[in-house]
Amino acid sequence: MPPVHAVSHNPATVHAPAGGCSLGVELTQHRRLLFISGQVPERTDGTVPDGFEAQCEQAWRNVMEVLAAAGLGVEHLVKVTTFLTDRNHVVTNRTIRRAMLGDHQPALTVVIVETVDSKWLLEIEAIAAE
Repeated sequence: MPPVHAVSHNPATVHAPAGGCSLGVELTQHRRLLFISGQVPERTDGTVPDGFEAQCEQAWRNVMEVLAAAGLGVEHLVKVTTFLTDRNHVVTNRTIRRAMLGDHQPALTVVIVETVDSKWLLEIEAIAAE
């Protein structure tokens, strides 16, 4: 399926976005929306990887699996919100997110929070469109 027709809006009158994102994403046409609930870093067997990098990669794999189940890919993401438990993970999170998204730049938000289960170091929710 082709990616959604999205127009990025990054006005020069607003501070440039950091971390490979768009300040605003406009969907000029779409057939459907997929709202992905917060994906935690658990494997299918319920185990949680050790360390932030492994957890971040697992949470992204879970997001990608939900996208794939809907016949979509990362190029369909229009909004991603990442909830981190430690601001010291911001740079690592950005590096892994860029690797997962490639050149695709959806609207992004990163928030520092406390997760429901203390073993989860992050949670990722997303919106995709076709």
